[in-house]
Amino acid sequence: MKIVLIGAGNLATHLGKALARAGHDVAQVYSRTMESAATLAAVLHCRACCDLAKLDSDAEVYIISIKDSALARVAAQACAGRQGGVWLHTAGSMPLDVFKGLVPHYGVLYPMMTFSKEREVDFSVIPTMVEYNDSTAQDSVEALAHSVTQRVVQLSSARRRYLHLAAVWACNFANHCYDVASQLLAAHDIPIDVMLPLIDETARKVHTLTPRQAQTGPAVRYDQNVIAAQARLMAREAGLQLEELYLRLSQSIHAAAQQPPAHSQERKL
Repeated sequence: MKIVLIGAGNLATHLGKALARAGHDVAQVYSRTMESAATLAAVLHCRACCDLAKLDSDAEVYIISIKDSALARVAAQACAGRQGGVWLHTAGSMPLDVFKGLVPHYGVLYPMMTFSKEREVDFSVIPTMVEYNDSTAQDSVEALAHSVTQRVVQLSSARRRYLHLAAVWACNFANHCYDVASQLLAAHDIPIDVMLPLIDETARKVHTLTPRQAQTGPAVRYDQNVIAAQARLMAREAGLQLEELYLRLSQSIHAAAQQPPAHSQERKL
């Protein structure tokens, strides 16, 4: 398929590479700056563009992969005069209907993964959520998704927003906790690599146990002496905001440990 990629960030970079490897013709990359567009275009061996008015008008698929707050505005500008192709966005928390009234055929292609330009990923194992408004969009988005990954899941906008919320907890918030730990260690000349086996084992456990079953530590048993002492350390080392975060997370962990899981972990998308 001939594809125009609108965006040159982390997700767009990895998706563009995956599409090119799958044999698609990524013909053009747009970004707000020519520098960003040209950087990705050089990797994909295609043309760069920093003017939405100059997007190709004969692409089969247009993929918008930009920050959520700009999606509606960019879609309205980019779709004008380009009614023949299928339009897709890659946002986890934005609805399908952001394209409604702009073009006849549209959908969503949302790869659920954390992307950084500096790290390569195996796109073939990334769960990719698809949604579409008609059979024309369905044919295109499913063909694209199946060409780059082994796991394609049909998911409505309403359900996808909960998936994205869960991903924020599992990835972004967890990574912030790694950062807090890293800063605490660095302040006392302890290398971060001593933490890596613990981090790796924590992630491995949830392949065979539910997260609630895998939870350990002072908050589960509500060891108040340890929790109080560590809260004081957090206040001294990182300030009251992180002390409060430590206490609230400890309370949440303890409360969760007292309750059965709300939903079966075996439930499939």
